[in-house]
Amino acid sequence: MSANLRLLPWPGPAGQRSYLSTDDRDSPLSRLADEMEEVQLDTGAELLDHAAKLLEDQKASAVELRFLSTRLCEALRDALRVAESRGGRLPEPDDDDAERDKLPTPASGASG
Repeated sequence: MSANLRLLPWPGPAGQRSYLSTDDRDSPLSRLADEMEEVQLDTGAELLDHAAKLLEDQKASAVELRFLSTRLCEALRDALRVAESRGGRLPEPDDDDAERDKLPTPASGASG
């Protein structure tokens, strides 16, 4: 069994977390998961645009705002799952990366 577990962007039948165990990032299920993550992120971006417009509308009803809040929570949950899944697939930093991360950068206000 592969040690590479990928958190999938959809829940299992009982709402539990679902994982894919594969070393093949181009497998059909991996590609489907990639496509689903893209759809989820695009949907969240569209919903955010809609939310901005609805919140500007002084006549928006409590029902509309409650519906919007529910959809925003769903989109945020999806985005957090995508971030967790993608973060879990990042390579571990090697010792050189760890040392480089400790060095001050010009942007951090350190003088040279």
